[in-house]
Amino acid sequence: MEKLRPVTWQEFVSRMKELGFEGPFFGGKHPKMRKGTQTVIIPNKHESEIGVGFLTRLLRQSGISKDAWLNK
Repeated sequence: MEKLRPVTWQEFVSRMKELGFEGPFFGGKHPKMRKGTQTVIIPNKHESEIGVGFLTRLLRQSGISKDAWLNK
């Protein structure tokens, strides 16, 4: 089975959009993405990648399974 890997901010946002989320919406300290009534706070855009541990927490918060994330 394929493993999660670090992703850039742009890759993360793009994949979230593919999975049905809208945004990112800016305002406040961090941008947000929405899907229906669910809101997920995402990290600010920066030069470094989003690591596997943080990506796992973001996926859990958004209700996306590892398999759904990896199935492109």
